Amino acid sequence: MTDILDQAQKLEELQRKVALENRFQAVQRPSRTHCQDCDEPIPEKRRRMINGCTRCVDCQAVYEQKKRGFRQ
Repeated sequence: MTDILDQAQKLEELQRKVALENRFQAVQRPSRTHCQDCDEPIPEKRRRMINGCTRCVDCQAVYEQKKRGFRQ
Protein backbone atom coordinates (compact mmCIF):
# COMPACT_ATOMS: atom_id res chain seq x y z
CA MET A 1 0.00 0.00 0.00
CA THR A 2 1.36 3.39 -1.00
CA ASP A 3 2.03 5.73 1.84
CA ILE A 4 0.32 9.13 1.63
CA LEU A 5 3.70 10.86 1.99
CA ASP A 6 5.00 8.96 -1.05
CA GLN A 7 1.96 10.10 -3.03
CA ALA A 8 2.49 13.69 -1.92
CA GLN A 9 6.16 13.53 -2.92
CA LYS A 10 5.29 12.17 -6.38
CA LEU A 11 2.71 14.92 -6.85
CA GLU A 12 5.22 17.58 -5.82
CA GLU A 13 7.81 16.20 -8.25
CA LEU A 14 5.28 16.21 -11.09
CA GLN A 15 4.19 19.78 -10.32
CA ARG A 16 7.82 20.94 -10.18
CA LYS A 17 8.59 19.25 -13.50
CA VAL A 18 5.58 20.88 -15.19
CA ALA A 19 6.47 24.30 -13.74
CA LEU A 20 10.05 24.04 -14.99
CA GLU A 21 8.93 22.94 -18.45
CA ASN A 22 6.52 25.88 -18.64
CA ARG A 23 9.24 28.27 -17.53
CA PHE A 24 11.71 27.07 -20.14
CA GLN A 25 9.08 27.31 -22.88
CA ALA A 26 8.37 30.91 -21.92
CA VAL A 27 12.05 31.83 -22.07
CA GLN A 28 12.53 30.29 -25.50
CA ARG A 29 9.98 32.53 -27.23
CA PRO A 30 11.45 34.88 -29.79
CA SER A 31 11.57 38.56 -28.93
CA ARG A 32 9.30 40.98 -30.74
CA THR A 33 10.88 43.43 -33.15
CA HIS A 34 8.47 46.21 -32.11
CA CYS A 35 7.07 47.13 -28.69
CA GLN A 36 3.62 45.71 -28.01
CA ASP A 37 2.56 48.94 -26.27
CA CYS A 38 3.97 51.82 -28.36
CA ASP A 39 4.94 49.95 -31.56
CA GLU A 40 8.42 51.51 -31.58
CA PRO A 41 11.31 49.26 -32.68
CA ILE A 42 13.01 47.30 -29.89
CA PRO A 43 16.80 47.63 -30.22
CA GLU A 44 18.53 44.48 -31.43
CA LYS A 45 20.86 44.44 -28.42
CA ARG A 46 17.87 44.34 -26.04
CA ARG A 47 16.23 41.56 -28.06
CA ARG A 48 19.42 39.48 -27.93
CA MET A 49 20.00 40.02 -24.21
CA ILE A 50 16.41 39.45 -23.05
CA ASN A 51 14.83 36.39 -24.65
CA GLY A 52 11.15 36.89 -25.32
CA CYS A 53 11.08 40.63 -24.63
CA THR A 54 7.89 42.28 -25.83
CA ARG A 55 8.35 45.91 -24.74
CA CYS A 56 10.89 48.69 -25.22
CA VAL A 57 12.78 49.86 -22.13
CA ASP A 58 10.44 52.79 -21.43
CA CYS A 59 7.22 50.79 -21.78
CA GLN A 60 8.67 47.94 -19.71
CA ALA A 61 9.45 50.40 -16.89
CA VAL A 62 5.88 51.75 -16.99
CA TYR A 63 4.49 48.20 -17.06
CA GLU A 64 6.55 47.17 -14.02
CA GLN A 65 5.52 50.29 -12.08
CA LYS A 66 1.84 49.62 -12.78
CA LYS A 67 2.31 45.99 -11.82
CA ARG A 68 3.68 47.11 -8.45
CA GLY A 69 0.74 49.46 -7.99
CA PHE A 70 2.37 52.79 -8.85
CA ARG A 71 0.92 55.34 -11.22
CA GLN A 72 2.90 57.59 -13.47
